[in-house]
Amino acid sequence: MTDLWPWLSLAGLGAFHGVNPAMGWLFAVALGLHRQSSRIVWLSLLPIAAGHAAAIAVVLAAFIAFGAVVDLRSLKLFAAALILGLAGYYAFYGHRHRVRVGMRTGMAGLALWSFLMATGHGAGLMLVPAVLGLCLADQSATIPLGNSLPISLAAVALHTGATLVVTAAVAFVVIEWLGLAILRSAWINFDLIWTLALVVTGVMLVVA
Repeated sequence: MTDLWPWLSLAGLGAFHGVNPAMGWLFAVALGLHRQSSRIVWLSLLPIAAGHAAAIAVVLAAFIAFGAVVDLRSLKLFAAALILGLAGYYAFYGHRHRVRVGMRTGMAGLALWSFLMATGHGAGLMLVPAVLGLCLADQSATIPLGNSLPISLAAVALHTGATLVVTAAVAFVVIEWLGLAILRSAWINFDLIWTLALVVTGVMLVVA
């Protein structure tokens, strides 16, 4: 069961990203409504997922590369500093600096928007603890490159798959039953939840 927790956390974070309107489903629904086409909603989910996957893959690749030459403790402290720094920025300045993309954007622009949103959101950084735990199952001092690549690819695939499934499910429910008016009465402060999650993750990396 212990070996399952990193995978469950990867899927859980993906599900959270899928529910969070800032990570894609709200944009997809608004784009579909603007163009009066439900087909656009479902097509939009693919570049959103691709941009998200690329963003977390870049971060994980960087950490795996550093982890092959840097000792584990230093790598964890570096990751914790980045995560806590991002949490501090959001705590003091909020999430106001959104990436602006107009309703005339194409699929490439939507993928770029998703990439920048996930990067600025710290989505890839949040996966670092789980992936480190999987890559260092043998308690090595540094990350062995031999098995880190397939593990990282599997982590990206699982996380992105969970994000895509939940994003599609939420978009379907909003389009078919709830409508965008639900946001006026049932809004959840996902930004605050995410900031707290960043803090918890950063602290866990420091004390681990």
